[in-house]
Amino acid sequence: MMPAVEPRAGAEPEVTLALREVVKTYRMGTQELQALRGVSLDIRDNEYLAIMGPSGSGKSTLMNIIGCLDTPTSGSYRLQGQLVEQMDENELAEVRNRRIGFVFQTFNLIGRANILHNVELPLIYAGVGRAERRERARQALIRVGLGDRMEHKPNELSGGQRQRVAIARALVTKPSIILADEPTGNLDTATGNEILAMFDSLHDSGQTLVLVTHEDHVAEHAQRTIHLLDGQIERDVRDGRAAVRH
Repeated sequence: MMPAVEPRAGAEPEVTLALREVVKTYRMGTQELQALRGVSLDIRDNEYLAIMGPSGSGKSTLMNIIGCLDTPTSGSYRLQGQLVEQMDENELAEVRNRRIGFVFQTFNLIGRANILHNVELPLIYAGVGRAERRERARQALIRVGLGDRMEHKPNELSGGQRQRVAIARALVTKPSIILADEPTGNLDTATGNEILAMFDSLHDSGQTLVLVTHEDHVAEHAQRTIHLLDGQIERDVRDGRAAVRH
């Protein structure tokens, strides 16, 4: 179990990211598709948020904007106080590499490389020296329970172990926020529950988490769930995690 981080008494956690009246419009030939319609949202340090909604509700678009993979058509997005929409491509790439950790449903690992090298990759792109990045990658793999598998390649691991590698890769840059897109979607129920328990431990250790899911039992692990409908926040529900934590 990762050590819990106790908040200071009476202290309100700082806002990690703030969206204000975010609109995202895509052009499809002569037509326009409005994927987000004025979304405003604050996510604070060490918050665990789930994003839910039916197909076409705007979940993926919101995730892409939070992850700096896309930018708003209008409205503002501040990440740790910085206006994202004013960043150029190089600045956005640096934010994605250093401040945001991504965990995908399909793992996105390099099959020909061992898992230590897979976890090192974000640090290579960040220009971290070989000795430091190796040690940080080793510690990240130990943290997710794969300290004895560092020389294995992804195809030598189970689905759950590959997702643990993806989580280690997301952690290695010490990001401000981890974004997980359907992280249990390709896993059986028992293995999915193990991954969710790991996210619970990450949250307990102080990590800010945002998870996109269409499954209620997954969202129940979060302390807060927003429900999107037609590009807008329909509901914002807190304390869902109480249903699964004892």
